[in-house]
Amino acid sequence: MPHSRRSFLGVIGAGGVAFAGLGCGTRRPVAIEPEAAPPAAQRGAEVIRIGANENPYGPGPSALAAIRDSLPQANRYAFRAMAETIAAIGTHVGLPPAHIALGCGSSEILEAAVSAFTSPQAGLLTASPTFELPSDRARDAGAPVIEVRVDVHGRLDLAAMLDRVAASGLVYLCNPNNPTSTAHAAGDVQTFIERVHARSPRTVVLVDEAYHEYVDMPAYATAIPLATADPRVLVTRTFSKIHGMAGMRVGYAVAQPATLRRLEPWLAGLTMNVLAAAAARASVADIAHIEAQRALNREAKAFTLASLARAGCTAYASDANFVMVDVGRDCRFFASACASRLVRVARPFPPLDHHARITIGTLDEMRRAAVVFADVLSAPPDATARWPLLPDWLDGDVQEC
Repeated sequence: MPHSRRSFLGVIGAGGVAFAGLGCGTRRPVAIEPEAAPPAAQRGAEVIRIGANENPYGPGPSALAAIRDSLPQANRYAFRAMAETIAAIGTHVGLPPAHIALGCGSSEILEAAVSAFTSPQAGLLTASPTFELPSDRARDAGAPVIEVRVDVHGRLDLAAMLDRVAASGLVYLCNPNNPTSTAHAAGDVQTFIERVHARSPRTVVLVDEAYHEYVDMPAYATAIPLATADPRVLVTRTFSKIHGMAGMRVGYAVAQPATLRRLEPWLAGLTMNVLAAAAARASVADIAHIEAQRALNREAKAFTLASLARAGCTAYASDANFVMVDVGRDCRFFASACASRLVRVARPFPPLDHHARITIGTLDEMRRAAVVFADVLSAPPDATARWPLLPDWLDGDVQEC
């Protein structure tokens, strides 16, 4: 049976106090702000939170059982637990442990890669829009950031990115791309990487596969074989999405051992707690649960896209647990109007100012949200401008990891 966040807390019970204090951190704060309270009139009402690409079902039964079973070990450091988790991930991807590195979510690894492979002389090549954490870290470190706008279909413009690669130390390739939800075929990625290295042999390519498990595109495939064959390629993944563990902060990188050693100075030696490590080990081996989550997401996404199409909206092709939809108006006003009806969609992603990113929740949540979307979209575009721009209580989920 799927588990909600509420049932997750119920399973943790009294141990949740210990669990809450066993977090991990990166070298700089991730751009996530505390969630502000809604207006007094709406407190106590159920808000549909479909703005942060979280899995609404939470961890699977095997992960929850692993958390319960690991509570007696909460007094121990997680060195052994992390080693066991690396071995479990290695089994999952078919590689020895030396090819795996853990991180506090994939965020820590993304930041480490920027620190390791960019400099004021060799910057970061990335898309616009895409996940901003690498570009934020590069700017903080004084490295140039080269942004290439996605194409008219919301896909990474690989040809245009290739034209700018000579000045880069690191290329960030989010596939599927957040926030546009589009994916590239395996052959396209391989050809792009080969051409990157032909033009700029020193450049490292990081392929972010945070949404890998959701992809339905037949021509898509993981870039892990490329990473194991080439020391200038690495792949990152996270347990925050299909595994439903965003609050537990578990991510990993796959690369050649020599490439991972270049990340080591920027990674903490103890990045997670025994509960998170145990949950990750159990979840990565639970193939049936992952397939069930794929099916639930596919069903709710199909419903959502159909309902938005009936409202006159078009969306980019989606191979993730979210959709990027042209709402025909300033997305800030759309988000604010939805928030006033207790539906929280994502923040803006310039330059796609008329597109709203909508996370796929449960089918019941999406049915209720569809009523709100239809109501908001039935008004002329200028009519929604009466709503305030992103009220304080809406601006809580600033950036997901």
